[in-house]
Amino acid sequence: MTEVVAALIWDGGRFLICQRPAHKARGLLWEFAGGKVERGETREQALVRECREELGIELSVKRVFMETTYAYPDVTIRLTLMEARIADGKVRPLEHSALAWILPEEIGAYAFCPADQAFLPALKNQPARD
Repeated sequence: MTEVVAALIWDGGRFLICQRPAHKARGLLWEFAGGKVERGETREQALVRECREELGIELSVKRVFMETTYAYPDVTIRLTLMEARIADGKVRPLEHSALAWILPEEIGAYAFCPADQAFLPALKNQPARD
């Protein structure tokens, strides 16, 4: 089982999603920024590191929003979506093909990675957070 963390970052009524590069597994699907937890890291530390590497920002991690386990053909992951806010920096697509700030009602317009889809029904019913 691979531990993976992802960031739920709100800006008013919108939250951030990222499009995977075409050459990677699940290429061009949308996901939340984040990545694998490395040996010796907490989930929070991994999320801060991944968002620094992928988006060029510093995060303040708030709390766990939801968790899911998903078995892809190549890997089984335990994915934890954590609420966070941008503490410093401006979001840039350093590792993704594109970034989007979307409203919960716009979720259906984007093709998400299968593991991330577990979070979408709960997000559709969430009030905006900063």
